[in-house]
Amino acid sequence: MSRPSDQVGNRDCAPSGAPVKVLANGRIITVDSRDAIAEAIAWQGDRIIAVGENYAVCSAAGDDAVVIDLGGRAVVPGLIDTHAHMDREGLKVLGTDLSGCRQLSDVLERIAAAAAVAEPGAWIVTMPVGTPPFYTDGPDSLKEGRLPRRDELDAVAPRNPVYIRPIWGYWRHAPNPECLVSAANSEALRASGISPDAGVPAQSVSFERDGAGCLTGIIRETTAMPIVELVMLDAASRFTARDRETGLVAAMRAYNRLGTTSIYEGHGVASELFRAYRACQHQGRMSVRAHLTHSPSWRTIGDADPARLLEQWAYWAGAGGLGDDWLRMEGLFVEHRVAPDDLVRAGAAPYTGWAGFHYDCALPREALREVLIAAARSDIRCVAIAPDLIDLLVEVNRVVPIVGRRWIVQHVGPLSRQRCQLAAELGLILTPLTTRYIYKEGVASPARQGLADESDYVPLARLADMGVTFSLASDNSPPSLWHSIWHAVARRDGTGAEVPGADQKLSRMQALRAATMGGARLGFDEEHKGSLEPGKLADLAVLSDDPLRCDEDVIPAITAAMTVVGGRIFHLDRAVFTAPEIAERGVTT
Repeated sequence: MSRPSDQVGNRDCAPSGAPVKVLANGRIITVDSRDAIAEAIAWQGDRIIAVGENYAVCSAAGDDAVVIDLGGRAVVPGLIDTHAHMDREGLKVLGTDLSGCRQLSDVLERIAAAAAVAEPGAWIVTMPVGTPPFYTDGPDSLKEGRLPRRDELDAVAPRNPVYIRPIWGYWRHAPNPECLVSAANSEALRASGISPDAGVPAQSVSFERDGAGCLTGIIRETTAMPIVELVMLDAASRFTARDRETGLVAAMRAYNRLGTTSIYEGHGVASELFRAYRACQHQGRMSVRAHLTHSPSWRTIGDADPARLLEQWAYWAGAGGLGDDWLRMEGLFVEHRVAPDDLVRAGAAPYTGWAGFHYDCALPREALREVLIAAARSDIRCVAIAPDLIDLLVEVNRVVPIVGRRWIVQHVGPLSRQRCQLAAELGLILTPLTTRYIYKEGVASPARQGLADESDYVPLARLADMGVTFSLASDNSPPSLWHSIWHAVARRDGTGAEVPGADQKLSRMQALRAATMGGARLGFDEEHKGSLEPGKLADLAVLSDDPLRCDEDVIPAITAAMTVVGGRIFHLDRAVFTAPEIAERGVTT
């Protein structure tokens, strides 16, 4: 890593009269083309104006600048999470919290407390039992090894319908088929029309019965995404428009605390989630820049001609989409695995629950091929959710060239050398899902079975060597992108075991670059963000630890002591920055 020559931008392009702010006496990890390390950085308005040595930057900033002493702390470009599902983080706090419960009596006490202040008939909905953020223990975390049955719930909340949610299975990413467990009391079952004679909405759902054939209130689903709460207990599970807006604001602040300043929702968003984002922008409550992708509901669309449909969508989904630096909608999410359970879930539309995307967004391969060709002709960039679709993109490219148009493939785990080469030739941008394949499944991953070469498993170093642009993502499990950076560097799973393919580890700088400049390139934003250079947006984070120097196992615990987005401080750890000039000289959150 080199030391930068002092870089001073054009202050004439900054807002007239806007105060200049300087972070000095630190380690400014610029992630520029030379991996330069500076001592200070200055910005005015929403743009960086100088990066370099303390004296040069402070001189360029002028005598009236607000100077904050970093005390040697590291500063990085704001992280860009390219498969974030950020909204879910704020929704997690809306239900009664059952984390930390160790026995049935703990659960019942918390529900009784909620019932004591609830109006008669009001729903009491809890978060799942287990340890967040992964909930790998679930009901097994309780001494009795089960959830309370309906009679036990009736005893503490006789006047209220009660529902204990199951987990969203992708928080856990169990290597074996999921089993989601939830519980409802008598009032909840009655209000939802679930009787002993009621049928199940899907074969993956079962209602537990006692020896007399009566419902116990325990519901099991052998699937990763809940079905029952969407289509039978929807009165309990439904997030309102206000829930989504307030939850989204809380989620953005949570991501700010981790140093994330931009997200990309590659899984696509449904209209109800897009409306929440738009409301937050109109209210001036955005603190994370959001680049969204359209999640189609193909069942709603019906038999529309793909060419005509995509041509109509092109004015807002194509050629960069619509929006600004804070909120943009662009592109089309595509998937080819049509699952029967998803068609059941889609019956709740336009409501989408935890997903935030449409459940009927997949098409059979041949139908998807026609959509992709129509999208390419209309200059609509597509985001594929599975790496095996790279082969289909090769076919599309033979009909309508997509080389250099930065089409995206996400959820990358195993990837052969041949597909890596195809990605390079097509100029695709990839997003490996390290949180699933390295950390959660790791050594035990079914995806590793049958691999001819262990280096094919999340081949990050190979992608870097081949010149394939790739970014990193949290998948909101957990929301910290520092976890994903650590996965790429340490390549160890949640048990601490080394995941095979050690030659695919990244250096710390490579991983940080993927989490910053990789995300910027994915959004066609590399001229505006992703590195700390004059003229770029003032999106940055002052960190609790230096990611290039700290102990390797400290990396996933890194947080932000200060997060700046567009020149505004949206997160500030007052235990770290206690200097009075922060409050007194115009640096406000």
